[in-house]
Amino acid sequence: MTYVISQPCVDVKDRACVDECPVDCIYEGARMLYIHPDECVDCGACEPVCPVEAIAYEDDVPAPMAAFTAANAAFFDDLGSPGGAAKLGLIEKDAPYVAGLEAHEATP
Repeated sequence: MTYVISQPCVDVKDRACVDECPVDCIYEGARMLYIHPDECVDCGACEPVCPVEAIAYEDDVPAPMAAFTAANAAFFDDLGSPGGAAKLGLIEKDAPYVAGLEAHEATP
């Protein structure tokens, strides 16, 4: 299991979670941040610092946000497991689901 970033992060990318993550597993896409499901150690440090409440434990992702669980994993389909977000910086792409969302779209 892992933590998941969902819709409130789209077009916001506050980055407080990035600063808090002890294993550097939160990557920055073009429109939102993504947690690498294999690199996350389930510590939960990211969840309470998110100002828009976009982060939840995988089992606790609200039903209307369920597509973001797959979107977080899909973001890494081409990247694999780079072993740390800091060395990559901004990745100018998003998961297909997120890329297809309208700007500031309401919760699906």
